[in-house]
Amino acid sequence: MTIKDPYHILGVSRTATAEDLRKAYRALAKKHHPDLNPGNKDAEASFKEISAAYALLSDPEKRSRFDRGEIDASGAEKPQAAYYRDFATRGEGAYSYRSTRDAGFDGETHFGGAEDIFADLFGRGGAKRMRGQDLRFQLRINFFDAYHGTSQRITLPEGATIDVRIPRGIEDGQILRVAGKGGHGIGGGPPGDALIEISVTPDPRFQRKGDDIYLDLQIPLADAVLGGRIHVPTPGGDVTMTLHPGANSGQILRLKGKGMKRHHGGAGDQYVRLLITLPDPIDPALRRLAETWRNKDYESDAVQAATKESM
Repeated sequence: MTIKDPYHILGVSRTATAEDLRKAYRALAKKHHPDLNPGNKDAEASFKEISAAYALLSDPEKRSRFDRGEIDASGAEKPQAAYYRDFATRGEGAYSYRSTRDAGFDGETHFGGAEDIFADLFGRGGAKRMRGQDLRFQLRINFFDAYHGTSQRITLPEGATIDVRIPRGIEDGQILRVAGKGGHGIGGGPPGDALIEISVTPDPRFQRKGDDIYLDLQIPLADAVLGGRIHVPTPGGDVTMTLHPGANSGQILRLKGKGMKRHHGGAGDQYVRLLITLPDPIDPALRRLAETWRNKDYESDAVQAATKESM
């Protein structure tokens, strides 16, 4: 198995100072420490590598010998160096790892100075009281759930479930916080929170802009010309509104209070854009009427043109 370069593991250059090494180790150790990543085997393996790399490079003599090629990254003598040096019994191993949950750290024997760093991180009298990590989830709901509000159940990593109340009017990308449902605290610290990011699936009919809702509504030509009562869909159900005679395509009507509900009360408005549609196929009577209108338009244009020429 190839042993990684300790400089590469700590992310420092070969000219790094002792303080550079300490800062790099502190940041990486805090990130990968097993007590902060319970059950995470990858984090534990990374922590072992980080600890071994720091143990080697924080010892000036060992670092010098490693840089000269006399020992490898594990601290073992290289063949050419061993030829000129006495072999020594290493026992458990110069850079072995033992979890703080089992036996604590023996910095002098195993980590060569790391005990001071972990005393800062976790307290010299034992594990420092730390809040647990926040857990992040993503929850997808449909447009109507966002409009009315709902409750959904999510499963936590350990198998427990929580019911999440989703308030009406919630927006896409909004994050809900459920207190105390995150990772376990350390050293008796409080648990973290569950952070649920809401993803709202768009609806093919209704478009949301802030608290307002927009809808394109097709109406027949007869209703546009004559006016009357028309049915308009809203997220809360169909409503009836009055259409005045002579409506045009593109005209926008407002339904006050029929927009997105606000969780603190009230609602936005719904805006309805009218789109006039013709029957398919075209009714013969409608075709004759349209031809009559067009002929009248032609006659009117001809009269206007003749009037201008006589002036």
